[in-house]
Amino acid sequence: MARYNAWQNRQMKAAMEALGEDECKKDRGAIFGSILATANHLLWGDAMWMARFDGGARPQGGIPESVDMTARLPDWALERFRMDGRILLWAEALRAVDLVGDLKWYSGAQGREVSKSMALCVTHMFNHQTHHRGQVHAMVTAAGGEGWTSDLAFMPGEGPWL
Repeated sequence: MARYNAWQNRQMKAAMEALGEDECKKDRGAIFGSILATANHLLWGDAMWMARFDGGARPQGGIPESVDMTARLPDWALERFRMDGRILLWAEALRAVDLVGDLKWYSGAQGREVSKSMALCVTHMFNHQTHHRGQVHAMVTAAGGEGWTSDLAFMPGEGPWL
């Protein structure tokens, strides 16, 4: 799923760049407003989950501030590339035993400590990515841009996940 995520984000980046920064900043009536704001929220969510998983840096602010994680499309593209690398490196080192047990964290969204299965949390991170990329895909195509292939079965390359 980490490889799939990186593949999808490369395609999403190309579609956003083809559309142009001004179009990506227009409010489109989505839950987070614009294409860039939604892409920022997705980047912020990945950073938050990865901080819980690998103990690295956590993003600033909460969900309301997530939409402003980067101000410009090139800045988002750079941070997205870095985050995808972080996720890939983490996933490549992951062992089955690492998914056993619970993950505990303080949820700002819920205002309390939460404990959930680590395997569930990892699954959620990848599901969250797919959900918000779907929103971006819908906004890009509604704006007249080109969509991208999202079917896992059409991901290039081979690996143990096939």
